[in-house]
Formats: sequence, C-alpha cells, structure tokens
Amino acid sequence: MKKYTTLLFDADDTLLDFKRCEAAAFKKMMLHLGLPFEEGDEKLYSRVNQSFWERYELGEIPKSEISVGRYKEFFRIKGIDTDAAVAAKTYENFLSEQHFMLDGAYELLKELSKDYDIYIITNGTDYIQKKRLSKSGITPLIKGVFISEIVGAPKPEQQYFNYVLKNITEQEKERVLIVGDSMSSDILGGINAGIDTCWYNPYGKPTKYQPTYQITALTDIFNVLEN
Repeated sequence: MKKYTTLLFDADDTLLDFKRCEAAAFKKMMLHLGLPFEEGDEKLYSRVNQSFWERYELGEIPKSEISVGRYKEFFRIKGIDTDAAVAAKTYENFLSEQHFMLDGAYELLKELSKDYDIYIITNGTDYIQKKRLSKSGITPLIKGVFISEIVGAPKPEQQYFNYVLKNITEQEKERVLIVGDSMSSDILGGINAGIDTCWYNPYGKPTKYQPTYQITALTDIFNVLEN
C-alpha cells in the first residue's frame, strides 16, 4: 500500500513560474501607465514584493498592506511620483492573465493525478490565483484549491492547514504530503501542522527547518512516493 493518497502542491515557484509571470505583469503595468522602465526594475520589484509576503507570512503585517505597500516602497526607492494604488490594481489585472508553468509541471500533475488526489495550497488573492490556475489548464487534474484570502489565514498558520485538512477527502494526515518551494510557508506550515513535507529546492538554498524530504527537480517526487 502506498504511504500517501493526497498531495498538497504549492502553486507559485513550485508549479507556476511566478518569476516569469511577475516580470511580464510588472513590465506591462509600467508601460501601460507610461512610467519609466529600466532593465533590472523587475528584479528590484520582485525583491520588494517577496519581502512583503515574507513579513505577512511571519505575521508582521496584514495582507491588506501588501498590494499597495509594495508599490509605495518600489516607487520610493526609484524616486517615482505616481499613485501606488492605481499601479497595484493595474499590475494585479495583468498578473491574473499570466500562467507560465515551470518545465514539466503540467506533465507531472497529469501523471500524478492518476494515482493521487491533488490539491493546490497557495497564499494570494482569490480572483488572481483562480484565474491563473484556470488559464494554466491544470484545474481538471486537481480536486481543489485553497487560497489564503478565502481560508482567512496564510500559510504557515495552523488555522490555514486545519482548514485544508477538514476540507480534503483524506482525513488521516499521515497520508498527506505537502510539496512546495517555500521554507517559511510550506515547510514550516507542514511541520507545525504535523504533515509530512517535501521541499522543492532547485537552487540548493540552505535548510532552515527540516523537511521530511528534499528534491531538486520536480520529477524527483516520483522517487519520494515510490519509497
């Protein structure tokens, strides 16, 4: 008998190529609003954005502060005088259209869905994440999506994972495996919830918490599941 019946996959940077999606949406926003755009601005914005999400996951700021706050900070650094709220809304509209997937991610889900129940666990905005996942074509392969905005708490909070466990078919947490790239949300959240974790770590980042398994390529998940 296989150990796991259910796989909880993170979305961005685990299945979806968020860096590519983010860069495309950001550039479109800047050009659409007629703002000065320079090479490297996408990377600067990405760092600012990541810092806001990390602070949110650690409980340092409310989610409501992310959307506009990250743009206020970016424009402050760049010395650009513009309406951060307008920029945020424009960016989010463009981001909802971006659905680039990591190489092999769709094929991986297609194969795994034959033998496992697959759910998506993601921090983010409801309409943006649902639209992106739908456009990616993976919704027929998964049984459900848990978005922090709807759950009412982000990963890694216990409340988030309690909600997920109550709303999936499998009720024995020992038969559930979390697969994600974020040490601070996926791995820490799984550890605190008593759920096995598989850290997708393609860049060899240092381990802050101890996942149950660690993989450097998505296809390595087959070795984890077979063993």
